[in-house]
Amino acid sequence: MSFQIVLRAGLIAGLTALPVAALAQTATEAPVTEEDGLPVGQTPVGQTYVAETHGDWEIRCIRAEEGQPEPCQLYQLLVDQNGGPVAEFNVFDLPDEGQVIAGATIVTPLDTLLTPGIRVRVDDGQWSEYPFAFCQQIGCFARLGLTAANVDALRAGGSANVALVPLPAPDQVVQLTASLSGFTAGFAALEARNEAAIALFEQLRAAQGAGEGAASD
Repeated sequence: MSFQIVLRAGLIAGLTALPVAALAQTATEAPVTEEDGLPVGQTPVGQTYVAETHGDWEIRCIRAEEGQPEPCQLYQLLVDQNGGPVAEFNVFDLPDEGQVIAGATIVTPLDTLLTPGIRVRVDDGQWSEYPFAFCQQIGCFARLGLTAANVDALRAGGSANVALVPLPAPDQVVQLTASLSGFTAGFAALEARNEAAIALFEQLRAAQGAGEGAASD
């Protein structure tokens, strides 16, 4: 039985919970050449690129216009025992204004049984259950709110285990593993990028307000 997600170059991730903007990726990303009007290897505006790698995690960002903040997230592809892509695990930082300090989006294949939801645990800890929020052509999305305790568990853990049920075989459970190698450094780098993006956004907003005020005088 094949239970693999139809992966694009990147899936929509982060959703509305991203502090700067929703992180989205295109279906295909052709190699950038000089004919595109960009230096070879430079990612076009609006497309995703890997900004940093920490262990088994990547920090993926959306290329913005020069001087504009870029939304970023931690990313890891989850594969089955044969190395086939099955799900995507995305983690994004949130402003520390409540119990939830970060969020995660897990994207699974369309032929996932939705009613049981998705279960997640760190190492041999207790399973936590989350409902699916919605499905699109690229897969089904489960969104997780992460408290400081959840993030600390991810920092200290060796792996995050994800369990889901395939629609064609509702009596079976597919278990996937996300390595937590590099998570601590990756999340710290993500927080730093988010703080810098928010500071830049506030700076741009203040400059815009000053310009509008001068124009009205």
